[in-house]
Amino acid sequence: MPNNYQELVQHWAAELTQYSTEEAENLVNWLLEHHLGLRRVDMMHFLKEEDLPEALQLDFERLKSGEPIQYILGKGPFYGREFWVNEHTLIPRNETEELVHLIIKKNPRAGLKILDIGTGTGCIPISLDLEMKTPEVYGIDISDKALEVARKNGESLKSNVSFLKCDILTEMPNVRELDILVSNPPYVPESEKSEMHRNVLDFEPGLALFVPDEDPLLFYKVIGAKGKQLLKPGGKLYFEIHEKFGSEIKELLTGLGYKDVKVVKDLNGKERIACARN
Repeated sequence: MPNNYQELVQHWAAELTQYSTEEAENLVNWLLEHHLGLRRVDMMHFLKEEDLPEALQLDFERLKSGEPIQYILGKGPFYGREFWVNEHTLIPRNETEELVHLIIKKNPRAGLKILDIGTGTGCIPISLDLEMKTPEVYGIDISDKALEVARKNGESLKSNVSFLKCDILTEMPNVRELDILVSNPPYVPESEKSEMHRNVLDFEPGLALFVPDEDPLLFYKVIGAKGKQLLKPGGKLYFEIHEKFGSEIKELLTGLGYKDVKVVKDLNGKERIACARN
């Protein structure tokens, strides 16, 4: 039986066998802080396991099942803010923060018109709206359930993003003369399911993750082609990409007539962002 906070963290972390020790301890700390309303430093002298709230113990059982902590808590961090998430949206990730940071850094001008395709939680357009100078920002998604989450995030974070339903594969967004078009579309080939962590595969929406093996660049082809009509001359296109397809996406965008096509490496040295100019 654990005698103190640190022992409790280690004891519970040892039960999260699907994670590394460091990841497991971070998840347990996150869960404890959420339920107990205390910072770690406040909890160091505290705790008998049997005194913990039942809701905390139930959430720990969900964590043991592999369910991502962001779904358990209903929220996750992104670019310095908390975003609501649920099973209808992907969990915001660090690579996407790098995409947002690049767009902010490279586009300091005020009043830019921006569209995010496949918006999910709305973390990309909301972050751009709140960080850039008086932009006009739109987000589209095929999923009504995802759009509900995006709108909730927009309201709670006091953002002015307009969210619209649109199936990019069959429809043309009704937002033209764009300065920036950005998308983190589905890009994981179906054949890679066997390599993926169960907590992604079992809980995150496949609609937002997977593409057919025979057409892994499906969304890049469609968005790239439609981007030629949606973007102003000189407007910029930004994609989050699969690390294995950087050269193919560069070739695709060049073939569509984009200029200054670049593939950018993330902080881990993987090719995860493509950008180009119309």
